Amino acid sequence: MTLKVASDDMFDEIVFDDKGLVVAVVQDAADRTVLMVAYMNQSSLRKTVETGRTWFWSRSRQELWCKGETSGDRQFVRSIDYDCDGDALLITVEQQGKGACHTGERSCFFRVLATGQDAEERP
Repeated sequence: MTLKVASDDMFDEIVFDDKGLVVAVVQDAADRTVLMVAYMNQSSLRKTVETGRTWFWSRSRQELWCKGETSGDRQFVRSIDYDCDGDALLITVEQQGKGACHTGERSCFFRVLATGQDAEERP
């Protein structure tokens, strides 16, 4: 499923860092939970748009990877937005499978560092 690109010059507006990467925050379309943060290069961003699945650049393996090819926990893209500076992406997905984290958790953000006064109200 190819995604509909808002404008032909969208890719020109994305600011990749000196390593050719841009940060990608992945959010669940249903409940807006932040599932994970990964990096994309121009190839993985284009492949994501072309396939409708999330593709990222592995900094450790130095290769493209499609989320869920090994784990079965696939992400189907609903939208891709970028911030005012063009140096961060927000990818809204339909998450299928047990979750987004390689540990088996639904979200990579399952550990608490600090909380405010209403910590007991946190879901």
